[in-house]
Order: sequence, then C-alpha cells, then structure tokens
Amino acid sequence: MSAALLLDVAAGGLLLGGLYALIAVGLNLQYGLMRVLNVAHGEFLMIGGYVTYLLHVHAGVDPLVSLVASGPVVFAAGVGVHAVLYRRLLRQERTREELEANSLLISFGLLFILQNGALLLWSADLRGYQYLDQPLRVLGTVFPANRVVAFAMAAIVTAWLLLFLRRTLAGAAVRALMQDPVGARLMGINVARVHALCFGLGVGLAAVSGSLLSMLFELTPFVGLPYTITALVVIILGGLGSVGGSLVGGLILGVVESLGVHFTAPDLRMVISYAVLALVLILRPYGLFNPAAHRPGQSVQA
Repeated sequence: MSAALLLDVAAGGLLLGGLYALIAVGLNLQYGLMRVLNVAHGEFLMIGGYVTYLLHVHAGVDPLVSLVASGPVVFAAGVGVHAVLYRRLLRQERTREELEANSLLISFGLLFILQNGALLLWSADLRGYQYLDQPLRVLGTVFPANRVVAFAMAAIVTAWLLLFLRRTLAGAAVRALMQDPVGARLMGINVARVHALCFGLGVGLAAVSGSLLSMLFELTPFVGLPYTITALVVIILGGLGSVGGSLVGGLILGVVESLGVHFTAPDLRMVISYAVLALVLILRPYGLFNPAAHRPGQSVQA
C-alpha cells in the first residue's frame, strides 16, 4: 500500500474525528463537571439531526443555517431536562460513585423516552438527504465536500466554546468548578446555575453535531447510542474534564478508526473503538492528557 493512500485514509479520519471531538466535548462538560453520566447524550444528537432533516426537506432551509435552530432549541430543552431530572439529585450530598450510578439510571430512562418518542414521530425508516456530495480537492486529496464543510463547522463551534470558557465570566465559573469545586462555592459561584448551563451546552453541542452528521449519514431513532459510546471512549482517551484532551482524543480516534476499518472491515468500527478504550484503560486509566488520579469518595454538591 502506498504512503499517499495511507495519508488519504488518515486525513479522512481527521475529518470524522473533528465531529467526534465536538460530541465528546459536550458530554465532558456534563460528566467532567457534575459527574452526570448521561447515556442519553446521543439521543439529543439524534434530535438535532432530525431538526435539520425536517427543516431542509420540508422547508428548504440550508442544513448549515439550521444550526441556528437546532443548537439553541436543544440547549433550552437541556436546561429544562436538568431542572426536572437532575437539579434535585445534584443538590443532595453524595459521593461521586452514588451520583454517577443514580444519574446513569435517570439517563437510561431518558434514553428510552426520547428513542420511543422519535419512533412515534418519524418511524424507524431511514431518513436522509443529499447535500454537497460533490468531490472537493484539498491539498491534493479528494474528499466529499460535505465532510470538509462539516469538519470546518465543527472546528468553528469548538473554537467558540473554547473562547467562551477562556474569555467570559460564565466560562471562568465553569473552569473554577472543574478545578476546585469547594473553592468555587466559597467564592459565591451559583453552582446550580452553572450546572444547568453546562448541561444545556452539552446537549446543544450534541444537537449541532447531529445536524452536521445528518449531512453525511442517514438518520434513525437509534442512531444516538453508538455516538454516546464513541464520546465516552474519547473522554477516557483524552482525560476526564479536559476539553483539550477531548479535542485531541476525538482526532486520534477518528484516525485510528479510519485506518482500522481500511485494513479490516467497516463492520468492525465499534470493535476498534472498544479496543482503543481497553488499551487506554490498561495503560493510562486517567487519560492521555489527565494523568492525575481522582480521589475516591469525593462528594459532589450543588
């Protein structure tokens, strides 16, 4: 096999890895800050994909323009879900293990509610549309134009998130809670409000990712869970609570998956992801970019 072909496959993996990173960053905001293990994260991705599909097919809205609707709408829905399902749970004094277990049970119920709601609304039929599927040459390599555009939009949204975390007062509050929860509370940060913001941002980013993925792949009500698993792999790979680690981890996983699928078979994509997950847990259990161990029994209080 030629080196040029390997580079082409790896470059294609980077494009997909950019979307993986955006999905994982949203979940990392929730899990890294609140220890809420939201396995329904991918269902919000699915909803964002359907919003874009409906707007494009039935109203003629450009999929990129639909991001203005899918992101904010799902963000608002996420804030509401946090208020109904998670606020009381987070207010109680619990160990990290108790909080993770209870949030996992809640999010499993949410997963089935959203999946079955999507089945009632849109059935189990595959839904898709064609958008910018013509070839585009970038640095001597040919890619579908929709993949390049999706990667570019994912990079723009991720850059916006990093600016938000680094340049705004609300972003500083998020970073303070991640680094030192007790000190942040003593400084007067409204923890419940920051938790709601992060949960809404997390699912809003998932919805934007779903809108971008709908430009590339077909949709079903069951499309979300595999992306939740992928996001968890990326988070473990990059390190819990590390936004930069999620970005690099997503790119790494995209490249590894693309090369692995190229040398094996497309049906083994998830097997490759699980293999990466197992390898990281064995060799670097706290992630490639977060070597410090988390103290067991740490409590989380809102």
